[in-house]
Amino acid sequence: QVQLVESGGGLVQPGGSLRLSCAASGSIFRRIFFREYAVGWYRQAPGKQRELVAALGSGGRTNYEDSVKGRFTISRDNAKDTVYLQMNSLKPEDTAVYYCNAGPRYDSIIQGDFGSWGQGTQVTVSS
Repeated sequence: QVQLVESGGGLVQPGGSLRLSCAASGSIFRRIFFREYAVGWYRQAPGKQRELVAALGSGGRTNYEDSVKGRFTISRDNAKDTVYLQMNSLKPEDTAVYYCNAGPRYDSIIQGDFGSWGQGTQVTVSS
């Protein structure tokens, strides 16, 4: 199975920016298949359920949660087997642990029911 590792989180002031990375590892064959997968970024705040923040299909289709539209951008660099989440104009409400995941179907990203998750990366927006 492809292995995903999130990184790039940290402490940032309101209005600041942060870029998260989701790096795929494993055999070259798994990484090649990963390039054809839809991917998504999710977040989970304390006491809240995990929610989908941004989705990206293999053909470039994107969807964003209403609260992050215009502020967050999901992208990928297949040459580096990495997915990114650029976060601008951050708000305290964005504070959460952020996770990435991937699946062969775009609707699997919307559903978000995966068998396993990585450790995530903590994003804290505070003055």
